[in-house]
Amino acid sequence: YEDTNHIPLNHNMKNVTNVTSFLLKGFTDNLELQIILFFLLLTVYLFMLIGNLGLVVLVTGDCRLHSPMYYFLSVLSSVDACYSSVITPKMLADFMLKNKAISFLECPTQMFLAVTFGTTEFSMAPRVYVPLIIVSCVGGVLHASVHTVATFRLSFYGSNEIRHVFCDIPPLLDISCSDTHTNQLLLFYFAGSIEIVTVLIVLISYGFILLTVLRMPSAVGRRKVFSTCGSHLTGVSICHGTVLFMYVRPSSSYATDHDMIVSIIYSIVIPMLNPIIYSLRNKDVKEAMKSVCKKILYQ
Repeated sequence: YEDTNHIPLNHNMKNVTNVTSFLLKGFTDNLELQIILFFLLLTVYLFMLIGNLGLVVLVTGDCRLHSPMYYFLSVLSSVDACYSSVITPKMLADFMLKNKAISFLECPTQMFLAVTFGTTEFSMAPRVYVPLIIVSCVGGVLHASVHTVATFRLSFYGSNEIRHVFCDIPPLLDISCSDTHTNQLLLFYFAGSIEIVTVLIVLISYGFILLTVLRMPSAVGRRKVFSTCGSHLTGVSICHGTVLFMYVRPSSSYATDHDMIVSIIYSIVIPMLNPIIYSLRNKDVKEAMKSVCKKILYQ
């Protein structure tokens, strides 16, 4: 683990004032590119909302889906929708507005909610249903509280420009005038510990699934299960890979432009893909969707 400490400034320096708001600089100042990004990400965001909220309504309204597994998936979809909605609307608005400011109160609020929902989502590993939902939610709140308090106890003087699309921890540490060594250690060890535990749970659960599949007499059945598990593992790999890239690495390797692209992947794209990966390949969900479509068409 490397550290690039910020050198604390003398708070008694003249002509230096506390930052009262931040400017989210985003991807680019090019108006044409901003418009393209706005419509592209708006489309992805709407698909994400329709997919996740649609699954919640489907699970709630169809008695065939009233089981612990589908309850877990509906909670995951709710968390995905909330997580993306904490970040995306403000980001979309900033594409179209000249004033990209976010107040000193709004910034920690956004960061707290993003870390809460993000930690909850990434802790709710597939194949681990109801027992860990409450633990994931409580863990998300505690994790967010630690980082929000630790980050906003730092001093912010001079530049208030955040080279990012939302108030995330690394870019805020980057513009702080205080010594951020402790914050960087907290981020590295907390995020790393959560990732290690979650990935181990996923690997162990899929290990048991693999042993069960290998005992199946039907080759067709094995191929079907491997196909489903393969798509699940792809989703899990992308999800946890982006988190590891963002938060469990030396602070000296932060690259703002790359980080913003990765942030888009885990804040909008992954929540959009989750309902497809975990639900729409499922026979019961497909049957429930067909029933809903028939009711709508023949009303």
